[in-house]
Amino acid sequence: MSTEKIRHVELTRTGKGRYKATNGRGGVVVVGSAGDPDFSPTELLLTAIAGCSAIDIDFITGKRAEPVAFDVQADGVAVKDEGGNRLTGIRVTFDVVFPEGEAGDQARAMLPKALAMSRDRLCTVGRTVKLGEPIDYVDAREHAGPGDDEG
Repeated sequence: MSTEKIRHVELTRTGKGRYKATNGRGGVVVVGSAGDPDFSPTELLLTAIAGCSAIDIDFITGKRAEPVAFDVQADGVAVKDEGGNRLTGIRVTFDVVFPEGEAGDQARAMLPKALAMSRDRLCTVGRTVKLGEPIDYVDAREHAGPGDDEG
């Protein structure tokens, strides 16, 4: 069974190499070219991978116990070679601490399974990167239909 939901964001240029990304719920993220304090697109990719799995794991383990601490680190090596620019060696490290007691024990015992579930099935971002979905880059002006011209 397949369920499909359209996901959509819009980017608006705010300056050279700087953009405001807005989602349909009104959330905003500023994206920069790594020459400023804003998140670069590569950092946002790492954030998306880590955040997607963090949410999965939080919901799964949180049914047993609320964590005392929940920290996630995402790393990758930026490579520029004849194959083009890309990240290699992407690694997401979870440092999750649960309270003492039976509920905490249950959450700790569930953590490895939750990590595997997120990696293998649940995390849309990580699964998309892992499976390598093609991306179409389209010039809106070339694909405008009749009456879509602005000029």
